[in-house]
Amino acid sequence: MFIVTKLSVNINKIATLRNARGGNVPDVAMAAMYCEKYGAQGITVHPRPDERHIRYSDVRQIRPLLKTEFNIEGNPTPQSFRDLVLEVVPDQVTLVPDAHDAITSNAGWNTLANREFLTQMCSLFHTKGIRVSIFIDPDPEMARGAKLCGADRVELYTEGYAARFADGPGKAIEPYLRTAEAAREAGLGLNAGHDLNLDNLSFFIRTIPWTDEVSIGHAIISDAIYLGLENTIKAYLAQI
Repeated sequence: MFIVTKLSVNINKIATLRNARGGNVPDVAMAAMYCEKYGAQGITVHPRPDERHIRYSDVRQIRPLLKTEFNIEGNPTPQSFRDLVLEVVPDQVTLVPDAHDAITSNAGWNTLANREFLTQMCSLFHTKGIRVSIFIDPDPEMARGAKLCGADRVELYTEGYAARFADGPGKAIEPYLRTAEAAREAGLGLNAGHDLNLDNLSFFIRTIPWTDEVSIGHAIISDAIYLGLENTIKAYLAQI
């Protein structure tokens, strides 16, 4: 089966810029709509309890405006996060085990040690027909564990790949390829995200062409400072 990898733009950094000054400039909802207009096939947000970037009110405002996929990622431990997802009903929820004070996501779930909790979360979000993806480190056992939890997809935490890419792309991607193969064998869909950029994205997709979706935020917004948002999104789509 031929798979076209979708690009989901994480707009958290746009909200960070807005919050630094107050007011509504830049307009997060407008930015999401422009991302779609320029070719993005999805929008990702990662609301945290302290609302230091994307706010719960942003999530509610954005949902009815989008024409493409909407992905909400975050730690499902707080009841407030679970309630928000069940209220908004995105196309996908990505479960990420980040601490409340983490600067950014920095690890995947141990799907074996947390099987009971993750199974409960998958069942909960499935009641609303929401696709569930579990954020994991590059470990085939974690992919197989996600299947046991009832997940529909896994998202590979690609920070390690990006960090080692310059020293040798083949070696950097090897554990990700093994994990992606395990996910495919288990019947799971495959997403990827964290520190993917214009330098390393194409190699990742060529090596693991059955990747369903990549979620990219920091690099896209940073590149947009120099290239403009439209040119940047088109450049990332070209890499895919």
